[in-house]
Amino acid sequence: QVKLVESGGGSVQTGGSLRLSCAVSGFTVGTYCMGWFRQAPGKERERVATLAAGGGFTSHSDSVKGRFSISQDSAKNTLFLQMNSVKPEDTAMYYCAARSDHACNTNSYHYWGQGTQVTVSS
Repeated sequence: QVKLVESGGGSVQTGGSLRLSCAVSGFTVGTYCMGWFRQAPGKERERVATLAAGGGFTSHSDSVKGRFSISQDSAKNTLFLQMNSVKPEDTAMYYCAARSDHACNTNSYHYWGQGTQVTVSS
């Protein structure tokens, strides 16, 4: 069965860095479309970054482009989100998600992790 387990969240100061991890089981990470989403209280869910099933193509939202980077490690069957130059507005619950097809740039992902909280202080 598909399981996605995020880790690596926590508190960080503005301008700092954090790396989120998503441990994947039930499928090989390179065979599914993967995504990172975030949601802050009272706000809509935002698609932060996606990684195509083939692993060679990524997309990042305008709000994080140039600061965050999605990647995967096939040997560890793990997805990552490297967060650099973080800002207070990055504060949110971050979710790992997967789709069992190639339609990555959508919010309707098939599988979701439990989330990991990221809090950026001023």
